[in-house]
Amino acid sequence: MKNMRKAALVLAAVPAIVLITPVGSASAHGYVSSPASRSAQCARGDVAESLCGQAKYEPQSAEGVKGKKNCSGDNGAFAPLDNDSLPWKVTNTGQTLSLTWTFTARHATRDYEYFIGNTRVGYVAGNNQQPNNPTTHNINLGGFSGRQKLFAVWNIGDTVNAFYSCIDLNINGGGGTTPPPTTTTTTRPPTTTTTTTTTTQQPPAGGTWAANTSYAVGSTVTYGGSSYRCRQAHTSLTGWEPPNVAALWEKI
Repeated sequence: MKNMRKAALVLAAVPAIVLITPVGSASAHGYVSSPASRSAQCARGDVAESLCGQAKYEPQSAEGVKGKKNCSGDNGAFAPLDNDSLPWKVTNTGQTLSLTWTFTARHATRDYEYFIGNTRVGYVAGNNQQPNNPTTHNINLGGFSGRQKLFAVWNIGDTVNAFYSCIDLNINGGGGTTPPPTTTTTTRPPTTTTTTTTTTQQPPAGGTWAANTSYAVGSTVTYGGSSYRCRQAHTSLTGWEPPNVAALWEKI
């Protein structure tokens, strides 16, 4: 009995512990994976690791408050993405561009915006819904030509933050980047339309899918006992296995 009283006194003397959970940024993360944004180029080693900062390891995390017009979102860890003098690879395109977001975590989405300079050339409403992963948009580049930098913004629906990606383009530079076949949303405001196309191309079967491998449109691979056809030329990354990225691979 004496020991029980002593234990009760000790517990009474211990101050209450209050657990405080810090308020962080949105749990969602995402970036433009195709055509390769500056973040994607850092992640896959197109630009030296020493030049890329945190984007080498977290291409999906260039996050800042809404309304920025830079590649880093004013996030210091991603400041190298704002440096136009780094050896970024440039994508040749016509007046339309097919652009794909990859999400490592999805979040309610207010909308997507696309800018060249201060001109908004694309808009897609998110309706505060979680996005599909991946998500592909067709952007009308609005009469721009030559070397341009496209700012892609994913505005989160229930926080003050957005995620930023930049894509270096050469418009009318020898071809378009719109892939066959995929379901996409045309993103010239104020209206959007959805189109679906199919293909009958049947290339010979390829090998087993592997990460860090370049695939051309029409290439076929096997994965998990099934066969898939490449819908959009890309260099594969871990997490982009064919069953996970319907914008890149079609099951056959």
